[in-house]
Amino acid sequence: MSKADNMLAILWLLKSRRRMTAKQLAEELEVHIRTVYRCIDALCISGVPIVPEMGRDGGYSIPDSIKLEPLFFDADEQKALLQAATFAREAGYPSEAALSRAVAKIKRYSNPQQLERMERHETSLDVIQPPTDPSLISLLVEIESCIDLQSSLEINYKSGYDGVINKRTVDPYGLVHWKSKWYAVGYCHLRGEIRSFRVDRMSDTLRTDNKFHRPFPFSAGEFLLGSLLSESGSELDDHLISLHIRGTPHALDDLCGHWLLGHALVERTADSAHFRLDELKLYTQVPYYLLSFGGTIRVAEPEELKSFMADIAASLSDYYRS
Repeated sequence: MSKADNMLAILWLLKSRRRMTAKQLAEELEVHIRTVYRCIDALCISGVPIVPEMGRDGGYSIPDSIKLEPLFFDADEQKALLQAATFAREAGYPSEAALSRAVAKIKRYSNPQQLERMERHETSLDVIQPPTDPSLISLLVEIESCIDLQSSLEINYKSGYDGVINKRTVDPYGLVHWKSKWYAVGYCHLRGEIRSFRVDRMSDTLRTDNKFHRPFPFSAGEFLLGSLLSESGSELDDHLISLHIRGTPHALDDLCGHWLLGHALVERTADSAHFRLDELKLYTQVPYYLLSFGGTIRVAEPEELKSFMADIAASLSDYYRS
């Protein structure tokens, strides 16, 4: 039998007979006793609570309070798991090898009809993403390992597009995949606060012996999105500027679905949308995005934004005519 089959057999023997020694298990399965020890170690690592009992009447047992059931997935669950694996692979998931092994286990005990259906599910869904740099995989694995071990990480980090590189020590709390980029979120010892770091701007990573405690509860995704959005709260409402846009329904749908504008939406009608944003984002991030819609939308107010966008368009025209 394969190792997986031996592990499963040991599992059911211990549950049905309450307590067995390694020798009894080896005799029952007709394998070497060292094989039993290796399988039990693997089961313990995978989370099965096998209890070793020393002494003359000792052996291995599973507590009665633990309920073991065979892990079977119905057709819809199999489809969901296989297609979720497709999403993960296309995002540059760092544990792809382990993911492939898990998918292989789902297929291993399937009959030909089930296997054909699962392979059809795998090929029925595609995800198009920018190609992931293979060199990022090892970085992501190292960061994820530091998150798991709660070990600080030394990195060289390139800030923005200016090419300046500085050394940072980071306590990584979590990884985020956002807009085809990977981000590590954690406490930056240089800045003395929680920061987000683009993984593709990291280099020369080194795990340290320093240990940290991840705050609970903490969501790396919520932190990253919160750092990109405007501060909210009644005390800041007076400082937000109204943005009124008219346009075609499809263009307005895309505007309202944007990660920034969607959070700032106040009111939507069939041919208009009302947003409220802080001045910095309104005049730095928003104009260039609105220009990509061409004539399908029109800024109704504020007037200052309309003039600002006209200046941007004119300067771009002059640049490309020169």
